[in-house]
Amino acid sequence: MSELFPSPAAGFDHPLEILDGCHQRIRRQCATVERLGEHLASRGVDAEASEAARHVLHYFDRAGVDHHRDEEEDLFPALERATSGTIRVATQTLLALLRRDHGELERRWDEMRRVLHEMTEGREAKLDRVAAAAFTATYERHIQLEERRLLPLARTTLDAAEIARLGASMARRRGVAPPP
Repeated sequence: MSELFPSPAAGFDHPLEILDGCHQRIRRQCATVERLGEHLASRGVDAEASEAARHVLHYFDRAGVDHHRDEEEDLFPALERATSGTIRVATQTLLALLRRDHGELERRWDEMRRVLHEMTEGREAKLDRVAAAAFTATYERHIQLEERRLLPLARTTLDAAEIARLGASMARRRGVAPPP
């Protein structure tokens, strides 16, 4: 399994578990962003801060983007196809909220990204601790919505064939052979 999915090791034959596992990694990266704000205030940009910034950038620029694409291009449309009636209306409302969150998260990431990139180059940077906390809080709210509503809906709504299509698409997106 690639470094983006260290443990627990869910395979692409279990795509919902991969999405769920991403949430813990996102939380860890958000915590690093907040710690970087504290680190910069006390020690400035040093090798440790530059390396931490590099890891956060790598994660959100690759795995974070893939995670949102997994949802928007594969999971959300699958749920829209699989639901009907009042459940479909509720699903569409939920998905519209999650899509809006993705846009807000991308805007907040752009703010964080600029500062983190400066840090990777060893330049003095000011990481706004309020912006870092807002980034983390926005992600936490979003993750909770996915864990409490989106993933349970997917687990009870999507059939095995749709789960397999989701896993295969996620694998291709990462350049990995789809599960058999």
